[in-house]
Amino acid sequence: MSRTEPSLPARCLAEVLGTFILIFFGCGAIHAATVMGAQQGVWQVAIVWGMAVTLAIYVVGGISGAHINPAITVAMAIWRDFPRSHILPYIGSQLLGAFLASASLFAIYHPHIAEFEEQQQIVRGQPGSELTASCYCEFYPAPGEGNLQLYKDANHEALEKKICGTAAFAAEVLGTLLLALVVFALTDKANIGAPPIYLGPIFIGLTVALLISVLGPLTQACLNPARDWGPRIFTYFAGWKDAVIPGPNGMGIVTVYIIAPTLGATLGGAVYSLVLRRQYPAEDEDTISAE
Repeated sequence: MSRTEPSLPARCLAEVLGTFILIFFGCGAIHAATVMGAQQGVWQVAIVWGMAVTLAIYVVGGISGAHINPAITVAMAIWRDFPRSHILPYIGSQLLGAFLASASLFAIYHPHIAEFEEQQQIVRGQPGSELTASCYCEFYPAPGEGNLQLYKDANHEALEKKICGTAAFAAEVLGTLLLALVVFALTDKANIGAPPIYLGPIFIGLTVALLISVLGPLTQACLNPARDWGPRIFTYFAGWKDAVIPGPNGMGIVTVYIIAPTLGATLGGAVYSLVLRRQYPAEDEDTISAE
């Protein structure tokens, strides 16, 4: 019996669930680290994000392809055979999954967030509340003990010196380029150097963890517009308001966390499709050499 292709509603539901898994575990680790002191160092948070990616791919990859990232969806539509009519439904589903995961985390962690804000003399929605908002959405430079006072003082000049908008944009482009390059390489059956298909999700997840360990202290390593904007929309309505939209980064929340990852993924797909993939031997050449 031939397998019926999943319907678009089924694919969208899978993207909602996959992105929910990603954000629940990934942002959950940031909650635990920020307000509970449960994690030590960037790598512990990074590896949780990586494993979340891996689990999401294993759970829903067979239905929707587990894009769980609008930037990957756009790149797949440009460089693979992903239907362009599915782009907006996929992106909407990814944003919904991220929003729902953020709401779930807020319901669980709200008392601890409120207690932490009281201890740190943070007023939600005011300068300095970027620290607790960063449990959900992202800022550059990453809020933390070293930068908290600068955020409280709204010292944008000092924050800009730590990482400017141009550098943040370049970091997100490069990071997502590398991620997309790995995704395209590990999901291409023509790539005989790739690990078995069932191991691909593990290496994709590890790639995400590596990128977060390098870029996390700078931009919080978005790499995924839904990862930032689903939670950002939630936090706006949960009381952070102007602290997150537009927030201290202004238009940077669009250029760095939407445009840069989308551009990076598109470039990563281009590098793989136009440069690397063309170097593989043709199928008939493989047959001759094997003989």
